[in-house]
Amino acid sequence: MIPFENTLPYDVIMNDYYVQQCPFCNAEHVLLPLKKKEIPDIQSGKKKLLVFPCCYSRLTIVNIDDDYLLADSSVRKQA
Repeated sequence: MIPFENTLPYDVIMNDYYVQQCPFCNAEHVLLPLKKKEIPDIQSGKKKLLVFPCCYSRLTIVNIDDDYLLADSSVRKQA
């Protein structure tokens, strides 16, 4: 089972990948350095180091689906 704390929702707008809010610095509408051609590789098991352009924080993506990025560490604040 995938831990909810390790998921990050994203949107695709004209082949660009965005998150509504950076989990590290809380910047809004962050454009991710992720290409559409990289998605099948990530889905097949290849890890992707994602560096957020707003604050240069790093996150390792281990899987991706149509709505969420799955990271190897927690990206959501626990209530």
